[in-house]
Amino acid sequence: MTGYGVVIGEALIDLLESTASGELVYRPAVGGAPFNVAVGIARLGAPVHFLGSFGDDPFGARLLDFLDKAGVGTEGVVTVPGVATTLAVTTFQGHEPTFRFYGAPPSYGLFDAPDVDEGLVAGARLLYCGSMCLLAPPVLAAARRAWAVPGPVRVFDPNVRPIVGINPDVVAEFAATADLVKLSSADATALWGDSPEAAAARLLALGAKAVVVTLGAQGALVAQGSSSVLVPAPRIAPVDATGAGDATMAGISWGILAHGRPADLGAWATLVRVAVHVAGLVCESPGGAVSMPTVADLRARFVDLAV
Repeated sequence: MTGYGVVIGEALIDLLESTASGELVYRPAVGGAPFNVAVGIARLGAPVHFLGSFGDDPFGARLLDFLDKAGVGTEGVVTVPGVATTLAVTTFQGHEPTFRFYGAPPSYGLFDAPDVDEGLVAGARLLYCGSMCLLAPPVLAAARRAWAVPGPVRVFDPNVRPIVGINPDVVAEFAATADLVKLSSADATALWGDSPEAAAARLLALGAKAVVVTLGAQGALVAQGSSSVLVPAPRIAPVDATGAGDATMAGISWGILAHGRPADLGAWATLVRVAVHVAGLVCESPGGAVSMPTVADLRARFVDLAV
């Protein structure tokens, strides 16, 4: 049943805090939440295309090369002359990353509505958008244009970054017509001061057909209609939580591409169970996109997982 997915959003370079010979160093790694999602979908075995803007420097070339080698389609991307790739300096409190972003204009924020290939979107089984790129007016216009194309299952992830600003109105706009909204418990707090349950109810009332709220080591809350269920996370040995939410979104998106949109809460829960295992496996390795697993990796690590 697998069709292809389209992911709209940011690609950037994470500078990951680490140590070498007792000295603090920052290691460059490919990143950006939508970038991670696209790579995750491809690694799991579904066709996917990335739409976004890139700098014309060596980091931009590295990002595009990584997508190409991962099997992600890049015919819809835009490389902007004279623009340096945005950097995200990533520090850690335990296993949890925090980010500060550098680069003006942001290299990811220059993809505009005329850049959207509507034919590519119309032919897709799934369309993903979200994250901080929607704070850039050109990308917001591009996402609105793609979102209006009929056909794909629409999945939305606010992926709030309080350090760069929050726009609850944009979240409400996309949630109103989303087939699925995925957010974290931290997103729920930052956006509305809500509990996961209250955030899910709010999004469903806005029009979202299903909601998944990730809860870190506790798993994920899945809600549809007036019902909800908690899907527990697997027991893991965490190293780095960078990209965990993106891995969950990749797992959900891959499941929709492979099996279609779930018809009821139980089917959503089954799909999300696989997705939280994808996230768990990513947390056992450093980095985000570079840690996205294959289905074979999942089966090897979680032998009782039906996938």
